[in-house]
Amino acid sequence: MAKRSAPEVNAGSMADIAFLLLIFFLVTTTIEVDSGIQSKLPPPVPDEVTPPKIKMKNIFQVLVNQDNRLLVENEDMEIKDLTAAAVKFLDNGGGEGPAGCAYCEGERDPESSDNPDKAVISLVNDRQATYNTYVTVYNELVRAYTILRNRESNKRYNESYEDMYLRYKEWPETEKETPEYEKLEEQVNLIRDLFPLKLSEAEPQES
Repeated sequence: MAKRSAPEVNAGSMADIAFLLLIFFLVTTTIEVDSGIQSKLPPPVPDEVTPPKIKMKNIFQVLVNQDNRLLVENEDMEIKDLTAAAVKFLDNGGGEGPAGCAYCEGERDPESSDNPDKAVISLVNDRQATYNTYVTVYNELVRAYTILRNRESNKRYNESYEDMYLRYKEWPETEKETPEYEKLEEQVNLIRDLFPLKLSEAEPQES
């Protein structure tokens, strides 16, 4: 009796199916990326440009030493108090005449910053300070700007700067030629100009 041979299974298309599945998962899978501090570096300064002179009273010095100790204006400070101190400095409005600040609500101390446009926060971190401390201090300083921008935005437009900026970022691409978008863009830029983020990070220093 002749032996019956087993029928062959055509597996030629299995490779194509596996390849298509691989492409499907590559296209549809979201790969998480590390999120860090969003910061845009300024363009390089040409050699012939002389850096502007800044009055010492317009510089808010923040130092994190190798022990993660915070020194603000050469005095010890807890991180929880940093935001309030930065707000007080930025919002001081101690200038007079053209250097004054009509919208500032600070104490107008002549020994502190003239106005937010001239005020610079200088952050210096020791190389041995922890990354966690660095990020915490950085966030507290940026939060000071956000508080002031929200205050001014609420005062002028009855909307926080954060909400306004979110609408601005999420505005549909196809509707950016409308007067509404142009108005929103103008408002966002105005608030930024009133409280420009001037956070200088000098080269790390050894203690």
